[in-house]
Amino acid sequence: MTDRIPREWLAIGGALLGAFMAILDIQITNSSLKDIQAALSATLDESSWIATSYLVAEMIAIPLTGFFAAWLSPRRYLLWNGAGFILASLACSFAWNLESMIVFRALQGFTGGALIPMAFSLIITILPAEKRSIGMALFGVTATFAPTIGPTLGGWLTETFSWHYVFYINVVPGLLVMWLLAEGLNKEKGDDSQLKKIDLWGMITMAVGLGSLEIMLEEGARDDWFEADYIRWLAVTAAITLFLFVRRQWTAEFPLVNLRLFRDRDFRLSCIAYFMLGAGLFGSVYMVPLYLAQVHDYTALDIGLVLMWVGFPQLPFFPLIPRLLKYIDGKYLVAFGFAVVGFSMFMNTHMTIEYAGSYLIPALLVRAVGQPFIMVPLSVVSTQNLRPEDVPSASTLFNVMRNLGGAVGISILATQLSTRADLHLVELKERLTEGSLAVNEYLGLLQEQLGSQPAALAQLMRETSRQAMVMSYNEAFMLLGSMLLVAALSSMLIRTPDAPPQGAAAGAH
Repeated sequence: MTDRIPREWLAIGGALLGAFMAILDIQITNSSLKDIQAALSATLDESSWIATSYLVAEMIAIPLTGFFAAWLSPRRYLLWNGAGFILASLACSFAWNLESMIVFRALQGFTGGALIPMAFSLIITILPAEKRSIGMALFGVTATFAPTIGPTLGGWLTETFSWHYVFYINVVPGLLVMWLLAEGLNKEKGDDSQLKKIDLWGMITMAVGLGSLEIMLEEGARDDWFEADYIRWLAVTAAITLFLFVRRQWTAEFPLVNLRLFRDRDFRLSCIAYFMLGAGLFGSVYMVPLYLAQVHDYTALDIGLVLMWVGFPQLPFFPLIPRLLKYIDGKYLVAFGFAVVGFSMFMNTHMTIEYAGSYLIPALLVRAVGQPFIMVPLSVVSTQNLRPEDVPSASTLFNVMRNLGGAVGISILATQLSTRADLHLVELKERLTEGSLAVNEYLGLLQEQLGSQPAALAQLMRETSRQAMVMSYNEAFMLLGSMLLVAALSSMLIRTPDAPPQGAAAGAH
């Protein structure tokens, strides 16, 4: 088989599968948290660290990939991380308490985090120019498809087998990743001279800064933000260390990440687009399952069956995008994609209590149409003017911006949902206490059905709380849709290269 398939495609296939598994594992445990929490004797709030530890470690790993790939060689670095990801996944399945699970999930996130930017870099560095748009289309599948099917797959595995299989599932694909990378990448000696250029201060400030920021964003909404002492300390730590990191990277002769790329206007706009992509992608994947669980008591598997309507229908569009790029400037496709996904959010702004999973499917289908038009052209547009030496830093920054956008978006949405639901609940209770003929008649019907006035009042309060939650979700979807429309407009400002669109699409992907 290896004689018939070009070696570079074996390497790309392995890197993309590895990135797919790493991104999938961000969301795959979300449907299983209740089961994992029960097995590890943890509270539901404590079990949130199972996801947070993965995200923090992944965020720290991404900026380190450029240095370690140059030092160890891409092949060795990817193989080591592939092996580490498999072992960490197995360790998670054998976790005996919450603390051990958090440690193993952090190791899983750290090793998996390296696979994502390396897949992006390999597409640019080893594929022929005329094939890069195909590689970017495949990378788009990993970046947008994996988060949407994560809850579906996690819910099915947990319901059908047990939560352990959420981690077992990484073993066979992980071994395939290692084989493909071993066959597809050339054996190269590492560059030990990189150790003389190592930026330890940059590594330390980056790890502390991004780690503190990610924890603050993940946990802030749960603990009322700056009302909690540890959130305030995390904010101060993140601000100081990230300032020191940026100053160091801007002035160092051999920076860990070349932040000077931000001098370029089009690069800045591309990073904004990636940030908004993360907010839209992870924000919608966050809100839909939460809505179905809170308002309609859906199980993990039920939620997965709804979310699959945004996962699988987008697949046929990915092969279409590279062809369109030959005739249409990529920035227009990106703007179209953001506008379509934004419109799909607005479709969820008039929900009522009756809006169960089946009512959400039309909006999810529209979202499935729009997402491929963002990821693939954006990957092409954002890399069209990069120099080869800038690829590692650009890949790092694009992936950090996407993940950071997701973290910021989710924290804003979580805060919005909590505060607005409380406000709407107070308003609705005030209306109820004022009394009306309709309310009294409805309460009388409930009392006849349930047999007592206290039971009727309790039922009325539950329905009132659900109504308040639905109103807050309507506003959250409105906010997210508005943000995506702003992203559509900003992506239109990215300048087209001097070459005509067809040449750009063929030669600079």
